[in-house]
Amino acid sequence: MTGARLTEIPVVFYRTTSGVEPVRDWLRSLPDDDRRKIGIDLATVQVGWPVGMPICRPLGGGLWEVRSSLPSRRIARILFFVDEGRLGVLHGFIKKTQKTPQDDIELARKRMKEMET
Repeated sequence: MTGARLTEIPVVFYRTTSGVEPVRDWLRSLPDDDRRKIGIDLATVQVGWPVGMPICRPLGGGLWEVRSSLPSRRIARILFFVDEGRLGVLHGFIKKTQKTPQDDIELARKRMKEMET
């Protein structure tokens, strides 16, 4: 008996018009253990979509967050959307407050509109 093959959604990182990928740059700035944990959580979403709590939570309007508890005892969030068979990674940050900051959500929504066109 063979197991069912999991479908992997391609991940596309937001890229500015000058070719900069801010989320990748942010990830590269993190310690290796933190980066690895975020990568595992993002891969879980990529392979298991749709994924719910505690890994993933909807923010409304097609925007979602990957929720990562890091080995450095911090909390990270990756904001993304799923559209046309791809997972668009828009923004990443270390969480400093209980609620996801509105500025971060607005930045992700702006980037989502750019990627959808």
